[in-house]
Amino acid sequence: MVIHVDEETARQVLTDYIRTHSGVAFLIEGHTRDVEILSGQIDPNRMFSRTGAEASLRRLNQNWEQHQIDEALDLLDRGREKLLRQLFPSRHRLLMALHNNSEAYSVNNELDISDAHSLPQPNNPHAFFLCTDPNDYQILAGSPYNVVLQNKVRGPDDGSLSRRAAARFQRYMNLEVRRGDAELQRQMLTWADENLR
Repeated sequence: MVIHVDEETARQVLTDYIRTHSGVAFLIEGHTRDVEILSGQIDPNRMFSRTGAEASLRRLNQNWEQHQIDEALDLLDRGREKLLRQLFPSRHRLLMALHNNSEAYSVNNELDISDAHSLPQPNNPHAFFLCTDPNDYQILAGSPYNVVLQNKVRGPDDGSLSRRAAARFQRYMNLEVRRGDAELQRQMLTWADENLR
């Protein structure tokens, strides 16, 4: 799945990959990173909890009054479980999300809130896996790529899909690479798909 519309590298890699491989691809539609909700905006990867959604709504809609925030939160609460049932496969299957990052975000941002990490490429911190399943972590730690395990929820609730997956003991993997590095993202996706069954 690709959550953010502006992460074009991830979108293209997933779109190309799903044409020749089995699975289901979820792609957010739109034209901007954030999505519309009740004439306001929300980060689509911060709506998977009420706490995270509220923080995103406040950050992106600074002119909103409390009743507008409450209305949007109530709307999200009514649809969140249905959406999660659609996104999360059965417990034994893996949900993968592809993301692209910039200079401001790397594996180093995740180390303090991770349960384990393997960094065979410390000089390439923008390319990494984040997973929620210890068995998946053991396999990914044997790859040539950076990986962190986050199967215990630590720190503030940011409303992300990875945090929700960890809280529900759902197999989830986030594949991060720098914007524009399609070839590396393709290689990492292929490695994960062939090794995580």
